[in-house]
Order: sequence, then C-alpha cells, then structure tokens
Amino acid sequence: MLSLALAPWRRPPVLLRNADVPHYAASTMKIAVLAAVHRSGLAPDREIPVVNRFRSAAGGTYAHARAEDSDPAPWELLGRTAPLGWLAGRMVSHSSNLATSLCTAAVGPAAVDGVWRRAGASAASGSPRGIEDAAARAAGIDNTVTALDLLRLLASLEPEVLARLEHNVHAVDLAAGLPPGTRLAGKNGWVDGVRHSAAVIHPPDAPPYALAVCYTGPLGNGQDTGDPAARLLARISSRVWDRRHDLGAGSCS
Repeated sequence: MLSLALAPWRRPPVLLRNADVPHYAASTMKIAVLAAVHRSGLAPDREIPVVNRFRSAAGGTYAHARAEDSDPAPWELLGRTAPLGWLAGRMVSHSSNLATSLCTAAVGPAAVDGVWRRAGASAASGSPRGIEDAAARAAGIDNTVTALDLLRLLASLEPEVLARLEHNVHAVDLAAGLPPGTRLAGKNGWVDGVRHSAAVIHPPDAPPYALAVCYTGPLGNGQDTGDPAARLLARISSRVWDRRHDLGAGSCS
C-alpha cells in the first residue's frame, strides 16, 4: 500500500492518494515525541538516567536490543545520565530508539499521544505505546499513522521543533530525490515491510511544501540504507520537486 499527501506549506492539500489509510508508524512517531518534549517545559539540560528498562503499555516492562538500534551513541552512556535535549536530538537526527524511550518516559506517553490530538489528527493516527514495546503491540496497542495526519502533525509544530528535524542524517528517501543541499525538515521510519517519510521542503526558487509518503509492502527491507522502498520514495520526491512551481496554483498530479 502506497499513501501520499502533498500540500503547499500550511495550506490545504493539492494531492491525496490513500492518504487516510493507516500504516504502522515506525520511527515517524518520533516527531510526536520531539514535540512533546519541547512542550513539556522540562529544561533541555535536565539530566536523564540512561537505562534500558521501560514500562510497557500492556503491563510489565520492555527493553531495547542494542544491535537493532541505528544510533550507538546513547548506548555508550548506559548507567550514566544524558541531557534531555541531547537525547531528543539523537532521537531525530540518528533515529535512536533508546533515546526515544527515554524521552517518552520523561514526558509520559499521554503527552506524546496528545500531540496528535492537538494537531487535529484522525483517530487512525497516534502513539499510545513506546517504540519497540512488543508486548503492547501483541496486545493490539499500536502506533499508527496516515499520510494526511503526518502533514497535519508537521503543520502543528513550532519553529524550534521543525529546526530540529533539519538535522536528520538518514537522507535516503525523500531527501535523496532532491537536489543536493536542499533544505528539508523531516523524519523517516523503516522496518521490514515499511518505509515512510514526511518532510517540509524549502526550494530556493519556490514556496515551501510538505510531503508525506507511507509505504507498506514487500519492497521495504527494513534497512537504513539499500532499501528499494526508499528509492521508490526518492522517485516520488523527485517528481514532486519537478512540479514545485505548480503547487501554489493548487494543482499537481
């Protein structure tokens, strides 16, 4: 299933394809965690104990597997502390799962899910559990998104939060379809059978626009590089870029 939502920045969509179909969220839910941290009032320099044991939404606890985390840096601090702001940064720049759970625990899962509601997201999108909370997922408690709700989420973010999303190092899907150096604020997510990406793109010669693409299917190999589904998203991003001057007129197909 391929879903797409495209809009001039903070304006109504000009292209929707299966945009209300729910997908497993993967790491796109980290956008909501980032917003919850920003809105929590907690100081960025607040020291957070770096642990690997978290409360499951289904009861009990869960832990992360270090080998399956894309960012080794927070793991080097296990048993020590790290500033909340630094953890939030690693969560979106390097897609750290450990940092995500630490940030979620700091603000509370309800605050994270509340970000979606404040954004005006549909009931199909939300983050009721921590990332990699397998017990909760098995119990039917899952993080899901739609392409349209990802656009709504991006549009609800404060400038400071969007600025954080400009530091994503995983430029292998939407970013890969743009000319080098194009300014982009976004977050992607990938697991086996899934590849999503949502971003605000700032062309130097046209107004900014927001694009969200969600893919669930056999092309997604769950790897941060060398993913055929990522190449599919890059091709879509490139085609939208080629039509960037038409978006303000409310037409793109």
